[in-house]
Amino acid sequence: MIKLYTSPTPNGWKATITLAELEIPYELNVIDFIKKEQHTPMFLALNPNGRIPVIVDTETNTTIFESGALMLYLAEKAGALMPKDPQGYWAAMQWLMFQMSGIGPMQGQAVSFERYFSEDVPAARKRYKNETRRLYEVLNKRLADVEYLAGEYSIADIANWAWVKTHRWARIPVDGLEHLQRWINVIAKRPAVIAGIEVPPPAGRSDKQKAMGASMTTN
Repeated sequence: MIKLYTSPTPNGWKATITLAELEIPYELNVIDFIKKEQHTPMFLALNPNGRIPVIVDTETNTTIFESGALMLYLAEKAGALMPKDPQGYWAAMQWLMFQMSGIGPMQGQAVSFERYFSEDVPAARKRYKNETRRLYEVLNKRLADVEYLAGEYSIADIANWAWVKTHRWARIPVDGLEHLQRWINVIAKRPAVIAGIEVPPPAGRSDKQKAMGASMTTN
């Protein structure tokens, strides 16, 4: 059994989409940021960095934190979502690392300064938004030549998509990036992706809807 500790964020969606795509049953444990549950002794014992998502594989007594490592673990466990040939495998690995080292940190900072920072720091907003847009352009160039980042659909697409899909919240335009837009729309229609981004249920849904959504995806 996989126990998942997560919240509805881009990194959290990386885990829930991957689990949905692989059809791996899991137990959902929602970490409430408002209550600062990510800083409790229980959670810090799972991830000393106090970040979601985390999985515990009770069959192997293995705990994995860091979303990229978690995705790789699940893909290897299921034998899917990573190309089998070495060239494709390392292409997927490269684009996964691209998200982990680039899209995630830069877009995360863009959102922080754009939405949450207590002071208006125009230089910082411009810096992180421009860099995120540049990274989107790198993705767009790659996707002009291939349908998916590693040639075939993989965890690299899931990882990058989970962040790029929130470009409006970060106020990063995708105008003129037709290949990126095509890729965003194609992945958004996948049934496992549709299910994965509903777990945990978004704020504002009724308790009944939340229970139904969790049941459908985690059983």
